[in-house]
Parts: sequence; structure tokens; C-alpha cells
Amino acid sequence: MSDRSLAWLSASQLTALYARRELSPVDAAEAMLARAATLQPHLNAFVLIDEAGARAAAKASQERWQKNAPLSPLDGVPTSIKDTTPVKGWPTRYGSHATDETVATENAPAVDRLQQAGMVLLGKTTTPEFGWKALTDSPLQGTTRNPWNLKHSPGGSSGGASSLTAAGVNPFNHGNDGGGSIRIPAAHTGLVGLKPSYGRIAQYPADSAFADVVSQGVLARTVRDTALALNALAGPDPRDWRSLPADPRDYTIGLEDGVRGLKLGLSLDLGHVKADPEVRALVAAAALRFEELGATVEEVGPLIEPLQKSFEPLWIGSFATRLRQIPTQLHGKLDPGFRAAAEKGLAITLADYTKAYEAKSRLARDMALWHRQYDLLLAPVTPTAAPPVETLYNSDAFPRWTKGAPYTLPFNLTGQPAASMPAGLTKAGLPVGIQIVGPARADHLVLQAMRAYESAAGWTWPQPKVMQALATL
Repeated sequence: MSDRSLAWLSASQLTALYARRELSPVDAAEAMLARAATLQPHLNAFVLIDEAGARAAAKASQERWQKNAPLSPLDGVPTSIKDTTPVKGWPTRYGSHATDETVATENAPAVDRLQQAGMVLLGKTTTPEFGWKALTDSPLQGTTRNPWNLKHSPGGSSGGASSLTAAGVNPFNHGNDGGGSIRIPAAHTGLVGLKPSYGRIAQYPADSAFADVVSQGVLARTVRDTALALNALAGPDPRDWRSLPADPRDYTIGLEDGVRGLKLGLSLDLGHVKADPEVRALVAAAALRFEELGATVEEVGPLIEPLQKSFEPLWIGSFATRLRQIPTQLHGKLDPGFRAAAEKGLAITLADYTKAYEAKSRLARDMALWHRQYDLLLAPVTPTAAPPVETLYNSDAFPRWTKGAPYTLPFNLTGQPAASMPAGLTKAGLPVGIQIVGPARADHLVLQAMRAYESAAGWTWPQPKVMQALATL
């Protein structure tokens, strides 16, 4: 089997080949390492590649498969870890000159879970500085590019993961989502991106100012792979007191149950967001697929007030906390956008912060009450398709609150499960995502709806436009 055909196999397809002795984890790892080396100069999606470690893990996996004793249905599948997440023996740089090459002394829980499942870690992927924005460029690592069109961003902050997955490097790659950082890059690269319920996957360190809005997850090309990844990742960890209790659920069970009889609410603006007409049209058309599948879809009125007034103190106040930890002599090396937001945050008072937390609680309550009437919410993921790589985030031309994350951030604040699925392509050939939001802790229902939509949408990999773009490299 050629490296090119291996590039587009799902995780479940890879392990089926392992089980039949038609492919080995060593062959898969070598193919992904070779593809990563070819694409890295163009996509700039890896922070580091650990060839020796990947080969050792792949060899161990191969020996397990030869004994018919895989650790999990993901044993031997290659993946990567976002560089906001500690991996023992690797540095955690956060895209910042304010960090150094000191290696982590322990894994984050998500890394432990993936390694316990027998997965092969190829390396670490890029993120904007401290994961602060929905684009992926940083002072330390430079600009990551979208394999659909190298002049555009893959989104962020899990942009390295989205770029690799859409370019055929690994069936899925780890990311995390504190304001849309899985869903936004998934939308911009035509991927499947689930932000699980808050606490479904334990996290550590969990002591940052954003710890109560971040969810771990993956960016994948199929819903089944997403469910398999959640099976591996879900569960508590004693280092994260916020993590949910253990749940023996297998998220692949019930995937094919469909959406017939469900009542879905559709909001193209949440009451205040102005999306590009092309985005609105694609999402509205995608929502009709749920009606074809037997669900009831109703357009709903305003749901959420504009976020900036209530929640900017949480955002910039958290950045200010990070800024206070960085020596002043390094401030000049920070991303200017991050530094400007953080310096503005220095003026946030405890009263400001407290009011924002009260608003967060009200929003969670309001959405819980809304879900008494509707099983799921449908909405766009982003107001625009992937912006050009030179876009200045949170500038007058691209404000965070109206262009960056207005559709995704609400569901980090409420902790609800929410996902991005491909809604189609703009006339310029760039993907757009439809967001599926479920009630608190109803990850299984969101996955069920994702799979129903996937079965009807006809979106398969490799995508022709990606192949065209990569063929020129």
C-alpha cells in the first residue's frame, strides 16, 4: 500500500488492516513520518517530530498485534499532541519566547490516555502564543498554513492539528478548545471537531485562568474516529478535581441511531452575529439535511446577548494573569495582539471578574432551560471562511467578539458539548462548518447527530481541492 493511500485511512481502517496482518503499525508510522517531513516546510504544523520515540512505540504496538493483544481499538494509530499540553520528555513552548526548552516531567491526562491506548505519538503541533486566538501563528514558531489554500489560516488555536489532519497526516490529532479552538479550525479545514462536555476528559495542569472553560479532544476526518478517541480519552484523573466521574459508555454504540423524531433549533445569528451571506446560506442548506433525516428543524429567535460586555473581563483578565508571570524584559518578544489584550486586562478589577462569572452562570442556566424545548441547537461555527494568514486577530478588521469566536465561545462558558461538521465550500473553495450543540453532558447525542449528518452529507476524504493544493508542493 502506498504512502499516499495510507494518508487518508481512518483509525478504524488502519487497525482493521493491522488485525488482518495486511499492514503493520511500523509501516503506518513510517508513512506518516515521511509525509510529515514532506509537508512540514509548506504547512509548518509541527513544533517537534520525535522520530525515535514514534518508531519505538510503533514497534511495541506491532508486537502486541502479532500476539493478538492490542491495548485498544486505537493501538498503533499515529497521532500528535498540541503544544499547550505536557508530554513527558518534551518541552511545552506554547508558541512563546517566554518559555524555554525545559522538558515536562509528567504527561497531561490526555497524553496518558492515548499512550495507554497504544497510540503512536509523532510529535507536537503548533498553536498561537498561549493559545490566545483563533488563528495559528506565533512569534516562536511562525505561521501555520491551511492545506486547502496555503494563503489562508487553518484556524486556531489547534491549527497545527487541523492542518495535519486535513493534509493526511494521521487519522486524527489532539487539540483542545477554550473558546472554539477545536471547532473553528475544524470548520476552516473541513474536518470533524467535537468539543466534549466540560470535564468529560480530565486536564492537567488545570490551574490556569481558562481551566474552567477548556475541553480536550481531537480533530478528525470521521465521526467514528472521533467516538473512538473519546472512548480512549474520557474519564477522571485525581489531578483534575473538575473532571466528571467515570462513565463506562462506549461512544461508538448508538452512532447509527439517527435523528428521527428529534427537535432541533436553528439560529443563524444567535441573535446578534453577522455572518457572511455565503456562510449563512451554506449552514441553512446543511440544516435541511436533518429534516431529510426525519428531525424537526425550527428557526429560533435571539438566544444569546452579545458576549463582549459580559465576558471580556474573563478573557483579557486571564491574559493579564499570564502577563504578570512573564519577566518584563521578555514582553517585547510577545505577540503584539496578545500583549495588547493582556495589558488592557491589567485594569480588570475583582468586581469585573465576579460579574463575568455571574453572567456565565446565567448563560448556562438559560441554555439548560432552552434545551427543555429543543434536543439540539444548529448554528454556524464561524462568521467567515478561513481568513488570510496575514489577518491581524482582534484588530478592527477582525475583532474577536464579532469575527473570531462569537458562535463558539458561548458553549465553552456553559460547558455544553458542541461540534463542527463540514457544511460545504464557498465559491472560493474554502470549507464552512455547521455547529451542533447538545445539552449539558449529552456527548452521545451530539455524536449521534454528527454521524447522521455525515451519512447524508457525502463529504469524504481525500477532498479534491486539498489534493490539488498539495500536488503543487
